[in-house]
Amino acid sequence: MEGGGSSSSWVPESRTLEEEQENADKAAREMRLHFKITRFIMEAGVKLGMQSVPIATACMVYHKFFRDTSLDAYDPYLVAMSAIYLAGKVEEQHLRTRDIINVSHRYLHPGSETLELDSHFWELRDSIVQCELLMLRLLNFQVSFQHPHKYLLHYLLSLKHWMNRHSWERTPVAAAAWALLRDSYHGTLCLQYKVQHVAIAVLYLALQCYGVEVPAHAAGERPWWQVFSEDLTEQIILDIVSKLIQLYSLDTEIS
Repeated sequence: MEGGGSSSSWVPESRTLEEEQENADKAAREMRLHFKITRFIMEAGVKLGMQSVPIATACMVYHKFFRDTSLDAYDPYLVAMSAIYLAGKVEEQHLRTRDIINVSHRYLHPGSETLELDSHFWELRDSIVQCELLMLRLLNFQVSFQHPHKYLLHYLLSLKHWMNRHSWERTPVAAAAWALLRDSYHGTLCLQYKVQHVAIAVLYLALQCYGVEVPAHAAGERPWWQVFSEDLTEQIILDIVSKLIQLYSLDTEIS
């Protein structure tokens, strides 16, 4: 090629497209894996008797850890078990490492016997504790999170008073909103958006699913969701809803 030294920086378009496709495929694989691991956190948390907020904290710790580091560098299931252990401490619902190990073992190896207290067990226990310390250092000990739960509860109570009681009780909007909020922790919505906005978005989607409209007189001239959060826009709500629906698409792919 004539015309100077610019040819050395020229990259074939096909190669650039291939790299973009490889990066997209890698991101999709990682997203599916994170979905599976957070499902494990939720199901293990339920079997351990954890409440909804500690489970949410465990998911947040997991997501925040892998936001700041490479998935290739650490065993995601070990990180998940350590996140459960750490979340129990943060939310003052302390769990024994032995119980976490046994529940995790039964989840990952259905039908198997409970692990014996042998060298393998103690090695796994030590790995969980060491991984917990690593997570704390990597996250600069910032492991306390604000969750949407208290906001969603407040918004549900407010809407219940605004709306016709029979119309409200006839549809399971509240149960749907709580389920949507729980499922949102399969992704990183609560790291990307204000927790108030996430709470409103899941309520918005629950109302949409059942075709329930908030009476105009109840919220005055502004949309009902803006009464709860003045800095919220409809576009933010739609963005959150779109990402939540993408998570359900992942669930379908994995299942």
